[in-house]
Amino acid sequence: MPEERKVPRHIAIILDGNGRWAKAKGLPRNAGHVQGAKNVETICETAYKMGVQYLTVYAFSTENWSRPQDEVDALMKLLRNYMKTCVKTAEKNNMCVKIIGDRTRLDQDIQDSIAVLEEASKDNTGLHFTVAINYGGRDEIRRAAQRIAADAAEGRLKAEDITEAVVAGYLDTGDAPDPDLMIRTCGELRISNFLLWQLAYSELYVTEVPWPDFDKKELEKAIDAYNHRVRRFGGL
Repeated sequence: MPEERKVPRHIAIILDGNGRWAKAKGLPRNAGHVQGAKNVETICETAYKMGVQYLTVYAFSTENWSRPQDEVDALMKLLRNYMKTCVKTAEKNNMCVKIIGDRTRLDQDIQDSIAVLEEASKDNTGLHFTVAINYGGRDEIRRAAQRIAADAAEGRLKAEDITEAVVAGYLDTGDAPDPDLMIRTCGELRISNFLLWQLAYSELYVTEVPWPDFDKKELEKAIDAYNHRVRRFGGL
């Protein structure tokens, strides 16, 4: 009998190619971002039906602020709308939603919407869906180091007690397992400051398909590739 396909418990995705998708179709870049946002909901439902328990997506990085102002403004408008509609989506799909990254640079109304979404979905027992917004892996580690240093200074933590598990607990993703598989769309061969600590042992899969065209078939290809990897830890 053929070996049963294993579905990764946690998949992380770098959502790349919205702008190139739009350009190829003669559309403005913002149209690509709109289509990409729609595809997030589709892939959430698809992944959960396939048995994925955790899905983390890279939506807006700390470096994305350097994009043209009109594009940043459009992305923030899209984010505002998404945070509101996601409350209904999370309720419909029993989805627990968490936002990671430094929220302090986001406008207060967006921060408030994030808080509402997280509170409304915190007890849902379906897919654990994490969205990285104003997120950078180095910045996450820096912020974690600051909290560790503050706790140590106040006597709540001893230097000799700082294990890898302790450090992981101070990260934005402290309540989730590390990704088993990281997918990047649109062909770029880098992790772009995404989950630098958490991806240490993740399998990497790159597809030329831009994010708006990434569908169930493409997700199955990624999982099939994951199943053909021989995962070894500590030489085992």
